[in-house]
Amino acid sequence: MEDTAKYLIHADFVADGVVERTDVVGAAFGQTEGLLGDDLDIRDLQDSAKLGRIDVAVDSEGGQSFGTITIASSLDRVETATLAAALEAVERIGPCRAQVEVDRIEDVRAAKRREIVDRAKELLASAFDEGAIDSDDILREVRESVRVEDVTEYEGFPAGPNVATSDAVLVVEGRADVVNLLQYGIKNAVAVEGTNVPDAVADLTRERTATAFLDGDRGGDLILRELRQVGDLDYVARPPDGESVEDLSRGAVDAALREKSPADTATLVSDREDDETRQDAVADAPAGTTSAVESVEEATAATDGSATPAPEATAATAVQTDPESAAEPAEPVSKTVGDHVEAVVGSGTVRLLGDDLDVLAEADADEAMEALESAATVPRVVVLDGPITQRLLDVAAQRGVAKLVGTSAGEFVKQPAGVRVHTADDY
Repeated sequence: MEDTAKYLIHADFVADGVVERTDVVGAAFGQTEGLLGDDLDIRDLQDSAKLGRIDVAVDSEGGQSFGTITIASSLDRVETATLAAALEAVERIGPCRAQVEVDRIEDVRAAKRREIVDRAKELLASAFDEGAIDSDDILREVRESVRVEDVTEYEGFPAGPNVATSDAVLVVEGRADVVNLLQYGIKNAVAVEGTNVPDAVADLTRERTATAFLDGDRGGDLILRELRQVGDLDYVARPPDGESVEDLSRGAVDAALREKSPADTATLVSDREDDETRQDAVADAPAGTTSAVESVEEATAATDGSATPAPEATAATAVQTDPESAAEPAEPVSKTVGDHVEAVVGSGTVRLLGDDLDVLAEADADEAMEALESAATVPRVVVLDGPITQRLLDVAAQRGVAKLVGTSAGEFVKQPAGVRVHTADDY
């Protein structure tokens, strides 16, 4: 009956004496019999399964009995309400005077509807998660799984699947570089995993056509110098200064590899910066002042016999290059992450760097999290004289920071995919 019931009648009773459950049931049957006619007789309604059994809970205390009456009904609203009112006509239970009062009539279907609505909300929030993914997400997920599966090892170092068999290899810095190149179909890259070039990679460069494809910063310079000493490079490709191979787009990768240069003529990033600094110093020198670079060039030309300056000109030059009158060379400007790392480590500070690696803000290392949270412009890189913590990593991910560099980094409980973590040793 309870499975098909529409309503539940809940009534309370009080009796002036000690009564039992059978007394309550008997009073309900006996004192309502014939009261509402044959159509609403409790016994007949139970026989036709339109009314459920009378459930009674009774308790006694201090010479009084009290409890509840519950009846399930599949009648309509009017009939159910009329039957419930008839229960209040009960004046005696057993030998005791009694009073019955209907507390409420519960709509079972409404309760079921509430359960259905609550369950529907749960299903809507959870069961459709997998179906909500769009086509771009599907393609990205499949592509990412293929890339990760394609990452293999060569003598224990991250590498593309073709390194062992290809006639040409690319030497990169880390696993992230290998993964990024795999995304663009380049499967012959092997990572040195640090500035100490392993013997296995050095030997590989002697056996194959080897191209060093390293970040455009001081860390890339250090690896390139060592590769030249312990390996046999054929070509060198570098991204724009200050950029990392792991961040390059397909077009930038293609451009860098097309513009690779022979290993013996390739310049370091630091060398190019020194040249630019010297050129800036010459450009800023006062008119009529001969720079040290020009003096060396003139001396070299005189030695070669291609030019012989007049004595008067030499005397004039000696006067004009007086140390007090010569222009001071311009101070080199930090343009790479490695330069900022050198400046920050040991200083007890944190630097927030913009897209062009310009300094957006600088604060004490202990206030790194507050500085990052309050930064008006979201920094691209954060360089910290201290360890990278989980809390700092979480804040960086929330703000949209691309790279965190610290003196050390431990094991993280969760590491957002959008933030790369490096240590000062990487640079």
